[in-house]
Amino acid sequence: MENYPVNLSLKPDVKAFFDADTNTFSYVVSDPATRACAVIDSVLNLDYAAGRITHEGADAIIADIRARGLTLEWIIETHVHADHLSAAPYTQQHLGGLVGIGDRIRDVQQTFGEFFHEGADFLRDGSQFDRLFHDGDTYMIGDMQAFAIHTPGHTPACMVHVIGDAAFVGDTLFMPDGGSARADFPGGDAGTLYDSIQKLLSLPDAMRLFMCHDYGPGGREIAHETTVGAEKRDNIHVGGGKTREEFVAFRSARDPQLGMPRLIIPSLQVNMRAGEIPTDAAGNQVLHVPLNGL
Repeated sequence: MENYPVNLSLKPDVKAFFDADTNTFSYVVSDPATRACAVIDSVLNLDYAAGRITHEGADAIIADIRARGLTLEWIIETHVHADHLSAAPYTQQHLGGLVGIGDRIRDVQQTFGEFFHEGADFLRDGSQFDRLFHDGDTYMIGDMQAFAIHTPGHTPACMVHVIGDAAFVGDTLFMPDGGSARADFPGGDAGTLYDSIQKLLSLPDAMRLFMCHDYGPGGREIAHETTVGAEKRDNIHVGGGKTREEFVAFRSARDPQLGMPRLIIPSLQVNMRAGEIPTDAAGNQVLHVPLNGL
């Protein structure tokens, strides 16, 4: 394992919030001593057919933070999500906090800035975010030290955030019976994803892992928490000593069979802007749908 500042004796409180429409988990992670907290992977509700945005998910998180007397210090994005819109600006407006993402967001902005034909007013330097994390960067949530691990492969900017004995894995890994995320988005790579997963699985076996998504394979109940040890032993795509070559062969065959996420077009436009919705010249919120590009 690389020299990351792992501290299993530090045990943050973790509360999960599930958005059934996008099968996404958001988390409030808090320091029991100081009552400081972070929100990880917030969700903005979108009725795509009606072109209507609402805030039920974010409001539930905001209400929980207020009810428990917590202070929001960070709003963390594990990556630029392709399946839901971030509620980071809305949450920040109500509770404050800094919005952070991996520094390779610049690569994502460059790629999709071109795809969506964004003009020069769309900055591709990550400046929409308050903090850009590099591999191994640390930050504080109250008295708890957190750190970021760069885990590219699903996207170039993916990061796992580790807070004490809890790691928030984004789309780097799913529950053991869910396997792993696709690696065929622009900037993705199956071999790189395997290497990133191995980096994650080099953490101690007792490390708690919190998923960003779960789809209840085989009809089981939705779940969001497992451990490094369980993933190493049982993950259907990488567990039990599966090799890099086996993983690349599987993903290379499987990914072309997968349809695009239902909300990928709006999600990318919004999330590469740190959750801000683009506007037209008149200031109206708008989303564009480039044709035949994905």
